[in-house]
Amino acid sequence: MGRSRIGLAGLALAAGLAASSSFAQQTTRIRGPIAAVDGAVLTVKAGEAGDVKVRLAENAAVYGVTKATLADIKLGVFIGVGATPQADGSQRAIQITIFAESLRGTGEGHRPWDRPNSTMTNATVDTTVAGVNGQEITVKYKGGEKKIIVGPEAVIRAYVEGSRDELKPGANVSIFNAKRAPDGVFEAARITVGRDGVVP
Repeated sequence: MGRSRIGLAGLALAAGLAASSSFAQQTTRIRGPIAAVDGAVLTVKAGEAGDVKVRLAENAAVYGVTKATLADIKLGVFIGVGATPQADGSQRAIQITIFAESLRGTGEGHRPWDRPNSTMTNATVDTTVAGVNGQEITVKYKGGEKKIIVGPEAVIRAYVEGSRDELKPGANVSIFNAKRAPDGVFEAARITVGRDGVVP
């Protein structure tokens, strides 16, 4: 989950929408509450960008974002970890997103995150043990592995299979890689929607 992925990761993950200048780009991320629904077209209150219209593809994938706990981070699950690098080479988790199985492999790898002095690691949980500074999780990805320290301050969420029925006015949504069509409406093939007060 990095700048161009779900992840989470981003991976969700900071509140608000990227600056409105990003709307001049071909693709962008759109976040905010749904203001209106007209068939396959959503009007999203996208922060500084104002009301933005998004047309969902006929087969658009919908994922719900829910609260999760450390107990949900089990061996073999695929996660996205936004973290702060530590002096000993480990990463202290800021936010962890547990991916739905259908999203396994999304953005796999280790890279800078979209926050200052932070990283994003999308990988599979290999080991997990209790440590002095918090739970210690080792994750593995193609070409490497990282030790993640999960303290009580870490935000843990999970992506689960969702439904278009959840896309109602007031629901908070996040759309990565929305593309602007010639008519000015953005098009999306995937959307995440917060559940139980979670803002994706």
